[in-house]
Amino acid sequence: MKNTVIFDLDGTLLDTLDDLTNSANYTMDCLGCPARTRSEIRSFVGNGILVLLRKALPKGTEEETVQKALTIFSQHYGAHCNDLTKPYQGIPELIRALQKKNIKTAIVSNKPDFAVKELASIYFKGTMPVAIGENESAGIRKKPAPDTVFKALELLGSTAEESVYVGDSEVDIDTARNARMDAILCSWGFRDEDFLRSKGAEIILHEPLDLLGVL
Repeated sequence: MKNTVIFDLDGTLLDTLDDLTNSANYTMDCLGCPARTRSEIRSFVGNGILVLLRKALPKGTEEETVQKALTIFSQHYGAHCNDLTKPYQGIPELIRALQKKNIKTAIVSNKPDFAVKELASIYFKGTMPVAIGENESAGIRKKPAPDTVFKALELLGSTAEESVYVGDSEVDIDTARNARMDAILCSWGFRDEDFLRSKGAEIILHEPLDLLGVL
């Protein structure tokens, strides 16, 4: 039995899509660019905010405008990252069940580190001792590089062999592979099950508590 679970955040533990969409469209409006639909933003999420904005902005947008968009988005999302965000149904019960089984848990995300830590403190206080977000300015590569996963394992005192990685996207599949960990995908997140299968997902959860049986 595995004794450690590393979780992605957006689309796995928390439904953050509405707040991400609102901040993205606030940014588009500030720059005079067309708004994006919720479905479009859903497809853009996974590789960090900068990639999301590059996809949301009109094709050919100059780098200076991209960086301005990043500043606008970061300021807006920092103030509104928890307006509509909520845990997926069954997630609080899953985390409590993992605690009872003495299974160690952590969050690793490509969301900005400040937002990961803020949301973790709101929704998982006392249950997620490690929460790591994107921090490439410190020389730590974001997913699908395994750097943040390895950092989480180090802080938990766990190894890849005794751990699993749970996420909802192709980025998470690649992250688990690069970290030499078993990948478990969830069907309730930002990617459809057929898409995940096409990217090599072998284990897909349909309800959060299904993870207990897999472990």
